[in-house]
Amino acid sequence: MKNLLYLFVIPAFMASCSSGSQEKIVYPATKTGDVVDTIFGTSVADPYRWLEDDMSEETAAWVKEQNVVTFGYLEKIPYREAIKERLTQIWNYEKFGMPFREGDYTYFTKNNGLQNQFVYYRQKENGEPELFLDPNTFSADGTTSLGEMGFSKDGSLMAYSISEGGSDWRKVITMNAITKETIGDTLTDIKFSGISWQGNDGFYYSRYDKPEGSELSAMNDNQKLYFHKLGTKQSEDKVIFGANINRRTIGGYVTEDEKYLVVTTAVSTTGNELYIKDLIKKSSDFLVVVNNFDNDHNIIDNEGSKLYIATNLNAPNMKIVTVDAEKPGVENWADFIPETENVLHPSTGAGYIFAHYLVDAISQVKQYDNTGKLVRDITLPGVGSAGGFSGWKDDNEIYYLFTNYTTPPTIYKLDPESGEAQIYKKPAVDFKGDEYTTEQVFYTSKDGMKVPMIITYKKDTQLNGKNPTLLYGYGGFSINQIPGFSITNAWWLENGGIYAVPNIRGGGEYGEKWHLAGTRMNKQNVFDDFIAAAEYLINNKYTSPEYLAIRGGSNGGLLVGAVMSQRPDLMKVALPAVGVMDMLRYHKFTIGAAWAYDFGTAGESPEMFKYILKYSPLHNVKDGVSYPATLVTTADHDDRVVPAHSFKFAAQLQAKQAGSNPVLIRIETKAGHGAGTPVSKTIEQYADIFSFTLWNMGIKKLNQ
Repeated sequence: MKNLLYLFVIPAFMASCSSGSQEKIVYPATKTGDVVDTIFGTSVADPYRWLEDDMSEETAAWVKEQNVVTFGYLEKIPYREAIKERLTQIWNYEKFGMPFREGDYTYFTKNNGLQNQFVYYRQKENGEPELFLDPNTFSADGTTSLGEMGFSKDGSLMAYSISEGGSDWRKVITMNAITKETIGDTLTDIKFSGISWQGNDGFYYSRYDKPEGSELSAMNDNQKLYFHKLGTKQSEDKVIFGANINRRTIGGYVTEDEKYLVVTTAVSTTGNELYIKDLIKKSSDFLVVVNNFDNDHNIIDNEGSKLYIATNLNAPNMKIVTVDAEKPGVENWADFIPETENVLHPSTGAGYIFAHYLVDAISQVKQYDNTGKLVRDITLPGVGSAGGFSGWKDDNEIYYLFTNYTTPPTIYKLDPESGEAQIYKKPAVDFKGDEYTTEQVFYTSKDGMKVPMIITYKKDTQLNGKNPTLLYGYGGFSINQIPGFSITNAWWLENGGIYAVPNIRGGGEYGEKWHLAGTRMNKQNVFDDFIAAAEYLINNKYTSPEYLAIRGGSNGGLLVGAVMSQRPDLMKVALPAVGVMDMLRYHKFTIGAAWAYDFGTAGESPEMFKYILKYSPLHNVKDGVSYPATLVTTADHDDRVVPAHSFKFAAQLQAKQAGSNPVLIRIETKAGHGAGTPVSKTIEQYADIFSFTLWNMGIKKLNQ
């Protein structure tokens, strides 16, 4: 099929301030209330508090009215359908997921191209693939997706969770993996849970008590670990851990040899307690490995009673230690793979430990044996991101994935004994990656900190300040922003756009110190790093304020909201997605209280309240300021960052915006925080985002 390239037209008239937003938008009338909170003696008005009620008819009517205005605006953009068509064309290629072995079968996922959800297949050695589980059959519109999966060790039984409408709440269904027949009870009220079998008797899972009031916004607290015995009702499930303590999250998993049950508990997104229980000794109780939340710890493997623990205790970049399970306390830990200057993310498979390091956000992988001896450096196919390197101890092959901003995810099969790797699955994408270049630069933030940024664009791009540029950021929860291929970004790049991703503080690219430098009363560093990234792109003529768009989701939505309120002059378009916008009340909904380690809360001290109030996006929208053209995106089933954040922020912006730049909110229905979103909805959403962005940069048409 002919490759239709849509090229940006940047005529001279685009230097003017006029854009597709000249037509005056009549926003829905949003009523204001008289709610006022007093925090440490300061009165803070919250006129849109009523929009927090996601069960009210009034909120539903507001959502409907806003969508009418938003889609009415988007439908008038002449190239919106062309963008959707090209996105669909690029998307339509065969995709594969990482293979994994369970029992006599190797399982893998495949998507023929435009299927809303990936389909699970399996095959025996030298056998033909067969369909195992097709999530596209879960619902007619593709909005019910597959969540977690857990197999019994012999591969004969499997339990999987489903998400309906994008919700984080799950139902768990059990099946005979050999016959593919559903068996037993369907479990409910499950959220943020793994599935780990003990023999063929049943499995461990985590759940909260059924929420009172709205399931989508009620706080999630006091999670418990349960054991579900196969063939019994969920009401008979026993609490294994958490009955006598209050922990926000509790997870449990069984070691590969089924000797130990490992339990982790947490009250926030950083730091966890660690416990183990010997499952062979029936009368044994839990032993404490770590009894505080100061650091992160995870048991990655064991050999008999020898435990291998990944930890950042006294090692901000992570290390691996060993300890005997009979005396697992910290005082008995011995270094196995010491900390280095680069951040460690280990995995295990085929009897080896694979140490994945991030070097300036780029992957390096080393293979170690069970004595801690370096076997080899894994030769990766290029500069980018690698993932996988995991499996059972008796696996004789290991799979890994490699990608970067111009290379679609390619799966490799590694012989762990020889170190030789070969391509297992390479996608055939209608995208010419060799026509683009990726460079890493280091720029200086406000306080003098050097921050890396990866910039990708067409090789023949002229750095004249007129290139539509998408600056993407996150900056929180120690989450890494690493190079990876995106179909939507491919469209942006092939049309002459520049895509830039800075590794700002708050992420984990340089370990826990880098993370902490962007938390609590250091949070402004995150915004300053992002602002400095934008200034670098402008000063070096990659783009200019007239052609710069900023985008981020969740914590990245907070980033966009804060930066656009602090420096509205710096960008033409702002694209905050499912953002945390009300920093005074975020901890009062769903799992929000767990984010206090990164954010702090307004009620903990006068100093913290003043600091948060100074950057909270909702509270820093001011009358008489011309804010960039803004498209807020959220979803009605987002029960992680509740949509009220976006509702209130959009209402505030619409009420106070000066100038003609539009402020719209696009509210997806039957969708959540992002996971499991059907392909069809994703394509529609990005067609809207890109058309809104270009239209407000003054681009009147796209060449074909």
